[in-house]
Amino acid sequence: MTVTYVIDGAEVTGLDSFWPVIGAAVNGPGGYFGSNLDALADCLSGGYGTPDDGDFVIEWHRHEGSRRALGHEETVRTLQRRLERTHPDNRPALRARIEDARAGRGPTVFDELVEVIEESVPGRLRLL
Repeated sequence: MTVTYVIDGAEVTGLDSFWPVIGAAVNGPGGYFGSNLDALADCLSGGYGTPDDGDFVIEWHRHEGSRRALGHEETVRTLQRRLERTHPDNRPALRARIEDARAGRGPTVFDELVEVIEESVPGRLRLL
């Protein structure tokens, strides 16, 4: 039997709110499901609330609201936080990504989340 996890896009107002929303969708109220892209990929791989056999679907309801909330403005904010703790050798590339995001170019936080979900559980994300 396929398990369906539902993300309510209306509850996703920024990246910080995404983590508890997906945690609750998978593991119930107060459920934890990571707080960065690597943790998300690990959790989606099974054993952290999702079935080990990968027999599940993620439905992201009202995803357009999430797409807006996790757009370029949120991407700039997220990348700036990342810049503070990144290795100095990586700072020029990160600064270039920040400038692109400020100009409305390049992938957004929403795009990155979708990419991680689709790579971790191919064909199991439904944007509704």
